Amino acid sequence: MTYDKLSPAVSKDKDARAELGSWLKTLREAKGLSQRQLADMLNLDYYTFISQLETGRGKIPSARYRDWATALEQEPKAFMTILLSYYEPEAYELLFGDAE
Repeated sequence: MTYDKLSPAVSKDKDARAELGSWLKTLREAKGLSQRQLADMLNLDYYTFISQLETGRGKIPSARYRDWATALEQEPKAFMTILLSYYEPEAYELLFGDAE
């Protein structure tokens, strides 16, 4: 499944990280993975980090974007672009202009 079919819905009313977290959860669930299984695939010490991300209380380290994209079977550049639009909206705007 590509990111186009499971891209996050943009909403001005919802906290951006929580919205991104919901999208990440959707991707994980679409792959049939538990939080623990995804954490194991990513060699994370604590599966609770996945829960934190999915509830908008964390951030994927940029050095791990490719690992996450691979684990969730997403095209890395497209995945990173979506993350950037939520984590660094000003940088995203400078690079890509108004996406709306």
